[in-house]
Amino acid sequence: MNNKQRWMGGVVLLGGGVLLAALLLKGQDEINHDRQQNPAQAAEVENKESGNHSLGSLTVDVETEKRLLEQQRRDREKAVAEQEARAAEFLAMQQQAEADAARKAAEEYAALNAHRMGQQSSDNIPPELVEDEQAKQKRLAEEKALQEKKLAQQQLDQQKANSSTDAAKKEAERKAAESKAVEEKRKLEQQQKAEAERKAAEAKRKAEEERKATEKKEAERKAAEEKRKADEKRKAEEAKKKAEAEQARKLLEGEEDKQWMVQVALAANEANADAVAAKLRAKGYKVTKSPTSKGIRIMVGPSKDRDTADALRKKITSDASLNMKSAWVNDWVPLDKR
Repeated sequence: MNNKQRWMGGVVLLGGGVLLAALLLKGQDEINHDRQQNPAQAAEVENKESGNHSLGSLTVDVETEKRLLEQQRRDREKAVAEQEARAAEFLAMQQQAEADAARKAAEEYAALNAHRMGQQSSDNIPPELVEDEQAKQKRLAEEKALQEKKLAQQQLDQQKANSSTDAAKKEAERKAAESKAVEEKRKLEQQQKAEAERKAAEAKRKAEEERKATEKKEAERKAAEEKRKADEKRKAEEAKKKAEAEQARKLLEGEEDKQWMVQVALAANEANADAVAAKLRAKGYKVTKSPTSKGIRIMVGPSKDRDTADALRKKITSDASLNMKSAWVNDWVPLDKR
């Protein structure tokens, strides 16, 4: 019975060890495979980006690469965690199976010994069972040390993978920063170019407006000059026509020899007439005296037309020093022409 139980325990231990080793090797192969595949995928993505995408879409590709690397890192961590969990589960199952086998063997041996010796004692364990227990404990310690070593190696590999991921992430960030700087530089150049074009267009528009304003002013000046000349010509023609009409009227009415005088006073005697005449002559007027049946007329003139005589009348009446408010214009023909 003891040999059978030992044989069964050994088979369980051997099967669990083989299964655990297979799982650990499979997890390590998957990790190595992912580690080998990731640089190739990153290089392939990088080559595709550099060959097919323009500068404007580089930022989007970098973000996509970052997401792919992050997803691969999470998948890798998940696979490692699953392998570790399965390894720990099988290790616990193996340890439980070993413990159950040892307990069952000890119980059967104690029952057999109690049956033989008539007492129930579990202290009398055979030396070979003690030796098997020591070998089992040693083996378990070695397996535990191996498992810890493998876990440490896995952690180291994970750290290396994380370092590679961080390096790839930093490189992607660096490329993104470079592409961003290039894009900002391009945008700045476009803005400067657009600003220069806007200023040139503004200067051209202002120059065109100034040219049009100058042309408009010149046209207005020419139009005003032409209008002034036309008005002067029209006025000259009107004056000429008026003079010709006046000359014709005088010829028709016989007023060619008529003169216009401004009569300023009617003196009762010669002395008064001389006094008024002296005052007017002192002002520079040409004075004529003409005796009538009612007195002596004092007149200033003569003038060639009535308008000139009327202007002379207004000048005399407005002179307060002369005090001659009742002056008037009349036509006068000299005696030698009457």
